[in-house]
Amino acid sequence: MENSMSRIFIETIIKRTLRNIKDNPERGIRNLIDMALQFSEGRFQKDFFTAAQTMLQNENSAYYDLVRNVVNRTDSDRLLTFGMNLGYNGCTIGAQRIRENEEKFHCNIPWAITLLIDEEHFENNNQKYHAIIREGEFLGIYVWMLFPVWHPEKILSLAEKHPDSAFCIFCRAEDITGLFLDEVSMLHNVMVLVRYEENSSAVFDLLRREKLLYSAWYPYGQKDTEAIINGDLFSSIAQCAPAFTVLLPEKKCPEIIRKLVYKTVKQTRSEQLYPTLIWEFQGDNDLIDAIISDDACSVYFDANGNLCTLDQEIESPCHNLFQNTLSDILINGCHKKTTKAACIQ
Repeated sequence: MENSMSRIFIETIIKRTLRNIKDNPERGIRNLIDMALQFSEGRFQKDFFTAAQTMLQNENSAYYDLVRNVVNRTDSDRLLTFGMNLGYNGCTIGAQRIRENEEKFHCNIPWAITLLIDEEHFENNNQKYHAIIREGEFLGIYVWMLFPVWHPEKILSLAEKHPDSAFCIFCRAEDITGLFLDEVSMLHNVMVLVRYEENSSAVFDLLRREKLLYSAWYPYGQKDTEAIINGDLFSSIAQCAPAFTVLLPEKKCPEIIRKLVYKTVKQTRSEQLYPTLIWEFQGDNDLIDAIISDDACSVYFDANGNLCTLDQEIESPCHNLFQNTLSDILINGCHKKTTKAACIQ
């Protein structure tokens, strides 16, 4: 994506604001939100920044600590690049392009795509993965959530070759090796998410020392309901100072538990008690997609390239990334007002 005058203008303002936030976080954050609301044009931007403006009227909000932590502990260029790719490319320019292409192709186009990637399929279909991202950007998709099931440094070439997109890479603590840190430190369009476990605090400390943008993720099931509702889980994770705390439902997690957790997440977020932005993977991804284009559509592909719901894969050549273009898959499998068999609403 070529640097438009509007992007250059926004980047210039944000750079100055990041410096101001370091000196006076409260004033700097409020000024940034006020300015963003003033220049917002789309519905998503207006809704988001209006909500943020309202929340930050609470002088005791833990989100002031969140922003202070992220700004002071993250490399500024990395924070700017990832933020612009996510917010400007993904939720502004990309959102507009998504709406245009949905009308053109008469299908749902998600704002983000989730890919489970293993070594065999990545090596055998390397160029196909790059083609998928290029096509996704053409459609307006600039946010990619990658779940590598082996050495995550192997897939960093995707972020390197596609600098306009924002890549969220979901790792385990044992994945954060010296080799991975050497590779990811060269990239500014990546956020590293580490699976939270009770003994993983040292890994988060390491990411912080490297001034990387990082978050935590946690797979929840019925057994975690009490710790989520009473806030014990969030309190524990907040000690690691992640930008986001992402909750992912386990494959067999009952739908009633997912709904209860998402209700709790929204309530907890509004109370602003923890210096981390709590995010329920399915519910909040759908929320953003519905704001962008009315129909909520979450798209997942397993390691075999098959289109999936959270619970099952759809084994069909016309829904496989390695046998079809992304456009054809969305046209065939993600009709507007579709059922859950193709896209999760």
